[in-house]
Amino acid sequence: MIDIPGRSQAASPSAATTEPYRVMVVDDSAVIRGLLTRTLESDNDIRVVASVANGQMAINTLQRQTLDVIVLDIEMPVMDGLTALPQLIAADPNVKVIMASTLTAKNADISLRALRAGASDYVTKPSSTRELTGAESFKAELVAKVRAFAEAARRADPSKATPSRPVAPRPITPPAPGVAPAPGGTPAPAAPSPFRSRLLDPGPVTLRPAPDIRPDIIAIGSSTGGPQALFEVMANFRGGLQQPIVITQHMPATFTTILAEHISRQCGIECAEAKDGEPIVGGRAYVAPGDNHFLLVSRNGVPTVQLTKDPPENFCRPAVDPMLRSIVKIYGRKVLAVILTGMGHDGRGGCDHVVQAGGMVVGQDEASSVVWGMPGAVATAGLCSSILPLKEIGPFIRKIALRTAA
Repeated sequence: MIDIPGRSQAASPSAATTEPYRVMVVDDSAVIRGLLTRTLESDNDIRVVASVANGQMAINTLQRQTLDVIVLDIEMPVMDGLTALPQLIAADPNVKVIMASTLTAKNADISLRALRAGASDYVTKPSSTRELTGAESFKAELVAKVRAFAEAARRADPSKATPSRPVAPRPITPPAPGVAPAPGGTPAPAAPSPFRSRLLDPGPVTLRPAPDIRPDIIAIGSSTGGPQALFEVMANFRGGLQQPIVITQHMPATFTTILAEHISRQCGIECAEAKDGEPIVGGRAYVAPGDNHFLLVSRNGVPTVQLTKDPPENFCRPAVDPMLRSIVKIYGRKVLAVILTGMGHDGRGGCDHVVQAGGMVVGQDEASSVVWGMPGAVATAGLCSSILPLKEIGPFIRKIALRTAA
């Protein structure tokens, strides 16, 4: 995944009388702690109130202080991050923990195990202090994720500090009865920052009429908060569906391989990282490999994986939009696209192609999203036939996938 620096648009505590987001940095390297602290405090809305060297110190600190977010290293003496994680969550169930690790297969596996154990997200930190000093994309991602999860922590526990812009339920207007599906979506607004965690458009959402289709393929796009959302959704497919499932999760290489393995083990569905040139088989799930766009092409009438190094779209590679565009060319209206939690607006353009072809788009609702950027973009563009809480999305997909073909 490739990102560029950008300012998150999460509700800002400095806009009201509330205090800045309170963060603890946990890393056994004093130099790394200092660099992370300076990076985070470059944002006026973030204050690092504790900086400690191991998991046990983090637990002791959390018992004395109120925190919004913990940035937690994995490998530390005395107590490592994975051991400390459940004890931190037990001490404060609403604190958000972001795992920080270097990009190795071992740490990718540990990070995803941590997500299953209750961590909110992860960041892949550069492997040396020299790399970290100049890693602008890492710094921007770290600040944006801390802001997004700190705001989520305060929504979950308002006693920590009253958010400056409380989230009221967004009005959702159902489609008019008897209205046929429209051929296209509402024109998309100007592109937001890739790290925007809340759309500026506060207006109501209008749902599209649901097309009467039984999809031949299910496509899922996600970003921040996506791994946990994917585990929740995919667990409903245990026992198998006939349709192939293609997934683009904004994630670096190495992590995507491990993500597919975790989906297979946890959700009981055959899932693997997509390989260039392999035919798509029904009942299997395919994850876009990090740093590659995941496309489908028709070869001798068979949908086949094509991986490309085309330029990033929406600041990302892999990106959801090119995946969806390629799918529509093969499957036409028989596409069910699902957009889960994530920053930015990736997926909006691709979903417009889906609805123009007569397919269906489902978005995760604002309340259950870690960041209502990607699903919010498709929702406010008028592209969704349904906007659902996370726990309802998997059963809904299964129902649509198994219904009698139209």
